[in-house]
Amino acid sequence: MRDILVLLLFSYGALRALKSPYNGALLWVWIGLMNPHRLGWGFAYTMPLAMISAVLIVIAMAAHPKHVSAPTAPPVTVLAIFVAWMGITTLTAIHQPESLSIYLDVIKVLMMVLVVASTMQTREQITGFVGVTAMSIAYFGAKGGLFTLMTGGSFRVWGPPQSVVEGNNELAVALVITIPLLYFLSLQVEKVVTLPVLRPIGKTWVRRGLYVTMFLCAVAAIGSHSRGALLSIAAMFSVFWWRSKSKLSIGLVLLILSPAMVYFMPEEWTSRMETIKTYDQDESALGRLNAWMMAINIANSRVLGAGFLTNTPIIYQMYAPNSNFILVAHSIYFQVLGQHGYIGLILYLLFWGLTYRTAGRLMKYAVDRPDFEWAGQLGSMVKVSLIGFAVGGAFLSLAYWDMPFYFMAMVVMTEKWIKKRLAEESATAGATPAGQSPAQAGVGRLQATSS
Repeated sequence: MRDILVLLLFSYGALRALKSPYNGALLWVWIGLMNPHRLGWGFAYTMPLAMISAVLIVIAMAAHPKHVSAPTAPPVTVLAIFVAWMGITTLTAIHQPESLSIYLDVIKVLMMVLVVASTMQTREQITGFVGVTAMSIAYFGAKGGLFTLMTGGSFRVWGPPQSVVEGNNELAVALVITIPLLYFLSLQVEKVVTLPVLRPIGKTWVRRGLYVTMFLCAVAAIGSHSRGALLSIAAMFSVFWWRSKSKLSIGLVLLILSPAMVYFMPEEWTSRMETIKTYDQDESALGRLNAWMMAINIANSRVLGAGFLTNTPIIYQMYAPNSNFILVAHSIYFQVLGQHGYIGLILYLLFWGLTYRTAGRLMKYAVDRPDFEWAGQLGSMVKVSLIGFAVGGAFLSLAYWDMPFYFMAMVVMTEKWIKKRLAEESATAGATPAGQSPAQAGVGRLQATSS
């Protein structure tokens, strides 16, 4: 039954994708992040839905070239340089054939991020993209949050099988960085309820539903028993509280719910979280430290790094303090450092720094501009999500996971939308009708083109 439902939904999305590249992009994001076909046990489980989605986007882009606008911004330029640098490091990789295979997979992911970004041209499209991105992960948050509450947190919450976020730790970080996007959607509920499926519900209940989903995502992240997620939640909610206009009310809610949630969780969860303070006695933590030291040793010895594949006996024997404890990097930073050297890490950090800065500029655009307020809200929440990813990613090998790269697409295309509007204002101000002031002409144009 699940397989049939997924296939029907995918078929509907595919038909819409042929009419618009943007619809194809949403289909790709839904399949890539949620992996709905992995939730069944029949014929749909192994269907190449992601590949079909990519083909549909290409066809739609060729059929509707006017609906495509390539992203151009500093983060995009740095990302292109980073991809080129990874190509160079792949040529000199210790395990070259395996690294080449991984490199091709990474290129596909990052190229599709740019393709998806190029399909967003309006405020409605950007908001819709945020909604599909958030809800694709929030589904597991709602499901996992209810499961945690029903079982008293005795069992861990896991993600969809054979996906990047299948593990409890990976899913927890995904849920943490989804919460700010859900909050953004709650602020844009007037736009969200314009969808035919949500219109009968009304904006009040949609907003309440988003608040409940945010809470369940936080519960599910805690229910994953992930120590990295706990640190990520603490960092993200601190920034979230700081950027909120309702500091007192949100602070009181966090002050009440946090101790209650910790008290609700079983002793096993409490014992696991307490190992954060005694990491030097935890085998898992020691294994990660060993992998991180190996990454540093690789970067010190090889300017180009070791290539995409580093968790092998050969490389551990060459560079690790303990060659018998083989693990993946378990950190986006040390993952990139060991694979692509210091130059690769600098490019990676520069990309995220520029993305964070772009999100900050959206907030500045919104000052004294009510029509840009939504963009400022998006920039603010993306910055919160990036903080969550920066902290949670420090303990996981998620350097090339596509969801955080979608944050870049959101802010870059939003800034492009703003610049287009400002250029239109400037052009209109230069051709003010007789008898009207530039301010009056600008107000009339904004009312006519508001979206």
